[in-house]
Amino acid sequence: MSTTATMGDMANSAVEFYPKGSRGSTAGGRRADGSHAGGDFGVTVKELRELMELRGADALQKIQDSYGDTEGLCQRLQSNITDGLSGDPGDLERRCQTYGQNFIPPKKPKTFLELVWEALQDVTLIILEAAAIISLGLSFYQPPNKESEMCGESAGGAEDEGEADAGWIEGAAILLSVVCVVLVTAFNDWSKEKQFRGLQSRIEQEQKFTVVRKGNVIQIPVADMVVGDIAQVKYGDLLPADGILIQGNDLKIDESSLTGESDHVRKSAG
Repeated sequence: MSTTATMGDMANSAVEFYPKGSRGSTAGGRRADGSHAGGDFGVTVKELRELMELRGADALQKIQDSYGDTEGLCQRLQSNITDGLSGDPGDLERRCQTYGQNFIPPKKPKTFLELVWEALQDVTLIILEAAAIISLGLSFYQPPNKESEMCGESAGGAEDEGEADAGWIEGAAILLSVVCVVLVTAFNDWSKEKQFRGLQSRIEQEQKFTVVRKGNVIQIPVADMVVGDIAQVKYGDLLPADGILIQGNDLKIDESSLTGESDHVRKSAG
């Protein structure tokens, strides 16, 4: 979830986060139907996914009915509401295996041939291709000569025949121009996509978020966040996962990327 958090007078908010993929995609050790057991934890992936689909009063009611309160949910996830996770490598690995990693696999890049095919779909190029084919066909077509025309041929007939033999050059030139345009367009698109993916990968690797582990406030890469992490949200942060607000003051979230609404949505702890 790539929403921006904005705060009025608050310095930070505490949020319990869950992986990006908890809404529908499969990752790590969970099954596609979301029925993966919670292992040593008291909450399954399916339950977390259903909880993250709810909003407002419905979400609060679900937490109260299933876990009592947010502290009860933290206990099910073996997380401390104030000290966060222990930070033990074995525990973090176990959470990744049970719930998956906080990482969305990038979409498979288009091949160069696919980009060539897309470039060929341009209407102008299609018209030029058709004109070139027609021109080539007409250049090789020779209607049968009538005897009267053969008898009345002048000395300039040889010159006309030479021009007819060179008629294919026009169609070939058009086709060659189309091929050049298509290849250049496809190569430019391929180069831009490669640069964009490289930049996106570098940004994702450098992006960090503030979490509480073993009572200490630390910054870790977004991909290293796991289910049960207690995070601090500050002004302007991009939320890297779905989560539940534990405590906060005048917290507003920009959810335009999800709902299309430009107004910030006020959030409060249940």
